[in-house]
Amino acid sequence: MSTICCFGEVLLRFSPVANGGWIQQSVMPVYVGGAELNVAMALANWNVPVRYSTGIPENALASDIIDYITKRGVDPSGLIRNKPGQTLGNRIGSYYLPQGSDLKNAGVIYDRAGSAFAELKPGEIDWEPVLESVSRLHISAISPALSAQAAAVCRELLATASAKGISISIDLNYRARLWQYGAKPVDIMPDLVQYCEVVMGNIWAANTLLGIPVGDHITEQSTQAEYVAHAQTTSEAIQARFPRCKVVANTFRFSKQPTGIHYYTTLYTNGQSYVSPTYEADVVIDQIGSGDCFMAGLLYGLYKNHAPQTILNFATAAAFGKLSEVGDDTKQTVADVLRIAG
Repeated sequence: MSTICCFGEVLLRFSPVANGGWIQQSVMPVYVGGAELNVAMALANWNVPVRYSTGIPENALASDIIDYITKRGVDPSGLIRNKPGQTLGNRIGSYYLPQGSDLKNAGVIYDRAGSAFAELKPGEIDWEPVLESVSRLHISAISPALSAQAAAVCRELLATASAKGISISIDLNYRARLWQYGAKPVDIMPDLVQYCEVVMGNIWAANTLLGIPVGDHITEQSTQAEYVAHAQTTSEAIQARFPRCKVVANTFRFSKQPTGIHYYTTLYTNGQSYVSPTYEADVVIDQIGSGDCFMAGLLYGLYKNHAPQTILNFATAAAFGKLSEVGDDTKQTVADVLRIAG
């Protein structure tokens, strides 16, 4: 049975109570995650064969993480550890985000320099065991945001996978605080997206990362119909520029005062646009990982050869369900998601 492989940095999320409460309590929750690992663990929940690949050090903390993801049903055989001639970092990357905040929030603090993943170098990695029996490869725009070296590793992997006929997907998740090495996203990302058959993001990320324009008529006051129409325009532009791209998904997640959310998505494939049901919640438990859950839902439906509307409805329901879970990755089953989808 073919396998989906997810490649990206494993991260520890330190999630303190805001305003220093964690200091008095002497407690700070820690979650294992990272965008691509979140996708992998969701797929494993849904009984899809999935492998995870990352650079990881040789130490007890790394062993605990490997044990955790293995018990979650993820194949760890794609992990990249020190080999003769390699000198990977000896630490796991991390980030700090106050509870209830979004990654786009200014409160996020990254601590990823010198991690094993950050020290991966092109030309030193044997991709054969990573890609063995793999039919689909997934990455995100977070990895090439880390450094020119990380971007080069991503390109090497995508070129290798493409040459093997592996279908590639990418999440255009934009993290402004990570693009600090002098390159603009639009100078890096098109070189990677050229290999991709599935592109997920939104109209603003496509603009920032790929240079796909957002119309002047699109504002914060635009209607859902206007956003949906522009999603098709963006999707058509992506497919015109990147001929390998067959599927484009756009997500629309808006805050609903004071603590809620308004959420819907679109899918464009074979010249046809599909729109999800609209979901609303008055309270969001944890925003982290919702987009990753949507991406996992897309891959699940594509892996199962479901119809486009079915794929979109499942992915959207899964992402919405994740908003009610604490932690980086979803624990939802297929049955859980189908109950939300109705």
